[in-house]
Amino acid sequence: MSHARAVLERLLRRAESARRRGADERVSQPMASVGEYTTSLASLPELEAFHAEVALAERAGAIAVQRDVRRGDGARLLRLTVADLPALASHLGAVLLDERVAAAAQRLAPWCARFPVLDEALAIWRQGRKLRGAGPEAAVELADAARAVAARADDAGHERILRRESARLFGDSKRLEKLTPWLELLVTGEPGASGLAKEDVWSAIGLRREPQPLLLAGCGTATLVDAGLPLVRPYLGLPVESLQSVATTARCVLSIENLASFHDAAQTNGSAEVLLLYTGGMPSPAWRAAYARVLCGLLPELPVYHWGDIDEGGFRIAAVLAEVVGKAGRTLRPWQMSPASPAVSAVRDAETPDPASLAAMQRWAVRAGWPQVAEALARRPIRLEQERLAPAMPEPDSTGVG
Repeated sequence: MSHARAVLERLLRRAESARRRGADERVSQPMASVGEYTTSLASLPELEAFHAEVALAERAGAIAVQRDVRRGDGARLLRLTVADLPALASHLGAVLLDERVAAAAQRLAPWCARFPVLDEALAIWRQGRKLRGAGPEAAVELADAARAVAARADDAGHERILRRESARLFGDSKRLEKLTPWLELLVTGEPGASGLAKEDVWSAIGLRREPQPLLLAGCGTATLVDAGLPLVRPYLGLPVESLQSVATTARCVLSIENLASFHDAAQTNGSAEVLLLYTGGMPSPAWRAAYARVLCGLLPELPVYHWGDIDEGGFRIAAVLAEVVGKAGRTLRPWQMSPASPAVSAVRDAETPDPASLAAMQRWAVRAGWPQVAEALARRPIRLEQERLAPAMPEPDSTGVG
């Protein structure tokens, strides 16, 4: 990029900024403070080239130029002022932010009613800010992400394989993986990062890298669409869409976020008295539907617990589960997810979340129906993966703090 173009582009950005603020967009630049002009031009040909580029912009009606008519040939530049912002953009071959946002809004218009966060995205771009590191040109990716999320929502009772679904929708088996930041935006409805792993983002809309059965452990019988099976030790894997109900002698239900902890819990003393379910991280819509069917078939007094990571993603998952449990007429209780629980209190070297993460953890804990956990986090802010804790089963009189 030439020195003159750098100066003109800087003027363009300043003028656009002034327009967004409602100020006079005819901004000016004293050339005595422009290093590209005062110190970077090492020869007469370079100076002449600079003057020539400025003259072309002036001739196009883009800028007004004040020259020093009292010295030499009067060619020395004193000040450049934006005369016509659209003309300057056209001269530089640039597209103004207003036009880029308008194009983005047109592309996203079919999806805005379905995904209100898109209006927030457009507002951020209108302010000249980046959204997840990208400007309004990312509307192409965002529209594709909206198409994918809508397709999965319209088929929420089934899980799909990530790359196969990507090929079906876009003719590109890896397109959905590239869209993950925008899928996350639409799934969470939040402009900022959510704390969810990419696999959890995919799962939230019913996508998996490979087929994943619903894993259960405990005593009882599982009823499928066309069969009944006894639950076996240490666990049983079933097609998530086929599971209809579970008859069990368990004294409570415990869902577990992470696979290693599920495996450990399934082999723990007392696990036969607890119905364990592995959520697969963020539970998919199909998993949540199966979970709801299981809950509806259990005795109403059977307590329901969840054990997950003590972090933003873990409490977000808990809030999703709590919604399902609430619709089944039950209350979801936390297990080993509070800093006040004995097992967690024994961990002395847990990480400390930053203030923004802590606030998000507390917000999602409250949404899960656990205000006491949010209060405990305020007293002892920690972040802790559940694998750091030894598995333990809830007792019949557990309060839910774990």
